Amino acid sequence: MFNQFSRWQKILIPVISVILGLIVGAIVMLVSGYNPIEGYTALLSGSLGEGFYIGETVRQITPYIFAGLAVAFAFRTGLFNIGVEGQLLVGWVASVWVGLAFDLPKVIHLPMAILAGAVAGALWAFIPGLLKAKLRVHEVIVTIMMNYIALHLCNYLVRYVISDEQNTTDRVPESASLKSPFFETLTEFSTMHYGIFLALAAAIIYFVVLEKTTTGFELRSVGFNQHASEYAGMNVNRNIILSMVISGAFAGLGGAMEGLGTFGYGFIHGAFSGVGFDGIAVALLGGNVASGIILAAALFGILKQGALIMPLQSGVPTELVEIVIAIIIFFVASSYIIAYLLQRLRKGAK
Repeated sequence: MFNQFSRWQKILIPVISVILGLIVGAIVMLVSGYNPIEGYTALLSGSLGEGFYIGETVRQITPYIFAGLAVAFAFRTGLFNIGVEGQLLVGWVASVWVGLAFDLPKVIHLPMAILAGAVAGALWAFIPGLLKAKLRVHEVIVTIMMNYIALHLCNYLVRYVISDEQNTTDRVPESASLKSPFFETLTEFSTMHYGIFLALAAAIIYFVVLEKTTTGFELRSVGFNQHASEYAGMNVNRNIILSMVISGAFAGLGGAMEGLGTFGYGFIHGAFSGVGFDGIAVALLGGNVASGIILAAALFGILKQGALIMPLQSGVPTELVEIVIAIIIFFVASSYIIAYLLQRLRKGAK
């Protein structure tokens, strides 16, 4: 549907989505007896008001970029990867495992640990890709189920393999860490790390692969019409698997950013992190293009970080903050409805 709009209209649709979310969120705060101006001021202050908050916001943005790229890559190739959350978790644990298992120079150790996260995510996504290609099992069902398998498998590995029956692993050594003393000083000891540069590089790779390579053309063609692609001589099954593998690699890298950067260790997850699921909204808001995903991830990073400070500075209860954030995300995810309404208005005006 978005293809029917001009460039400025494609930009306008997600902007309208965000504005509507903010307006409805403000109404909810007003009805609940709170000042929305104070609430949103606190949200911005808690995400961009100080060096520490800016660093924490950038740190939040990093995995959102990877999650958005993972979901969007599958979207662009005709697949719906709901398993980004699970792929992110296995990438997280794999990167920490490699970080703890070897004693190597940083120039070797850190790339190896990051690569382990990408490979783990790719292998986890390979399974639903193979089932889709060979048996036509719907990837949505498989990836959803594999999220739960990933959650409990990772918890088992953390407790019984990587640690000595503990809820957390040891911290990865400096040779496998993405943390930066420079960023710590610059952002008043926030958890910001070098991962943001890797995320931006991944967005560039995403663009180049999909838009500038023959492989990307084939992947998009298969996603658009499998029968026509097969008639043109393309290997449809191979491209389905490859698409899921690349999508999973992006997700696994997002997990590596958390394991080697934000936290620096693995731990027992009582529930999903939510980053992989939010990646769906990030991809939708970003229009499945690299630049849009970066901007959408920035919005989500601001919302998530600001929401932590919003109750303290404005008095808005945490539960209400979560409702407001959920409303904004709802309108973001409903951007296709807004596109449909704009299309109807445009037809009515003719």
